[in-house]
Amino acid sequence: MKKLVVLGLGLCVALSFSSCKSSESAYKKAYEKAKQKELAEAQTAAQPEATTAVNTTPVVAAPVETARVVESVAAPVREERVTVVTGAESGLKNYSVVCGSFGVKANADGVKARLEADGYQALVVRNDEINTFRVIVSSFDDRASAEQARDAFKARYPQDADFQKAWLLYRIK
Repeated sequence: MKKLVVLGLGLCVALSFSSCKSSESAYKKAYEKAKQKELAEAQTAAQPEATTAVNTTPVVAAPVETARVVESVAAPVREERVTVVTGAESGLKNYSVVCGSFGVKANADGVKARLEADGYQALVVRNDEINTFRVIVSSFDDRASAEQARDAFKARYPQDADFQKAWLLYRIK
């Protein structure tokens, strides 16, 4: 009996060490990739100003306003069965822009109130399967309109890290 216990523990230890090796290398690869990207960005920022061949006066680039451009990314859409808790039931359509998920309804209502003060007709919906409240900024019948609304929402709140995580929800009926 003791031999089986010792053999089982030995097998568990061997498996745990072998699984750690692969995750360590994945972490190292991700770290190296991020470092290379950071170095590439630093090199492009340090490029010298261009000069003309005929004229010896340097060409000075006009100051460029730094505006945040949010590109539409075909992000995956989460499919969930949700019911409206706060707001008009008729406002919930097939595709919705979700800007927050909460375990406590009061937190979701607080974000909804903030969005309504900014002019949105926000909704709070509940996913009973995972006991979560979602704050929906806007809802549409088609995915393309929802993606555009998500990108416009992110562009309106560039400094709010939580709103930058807005995502699309497809309502399962």
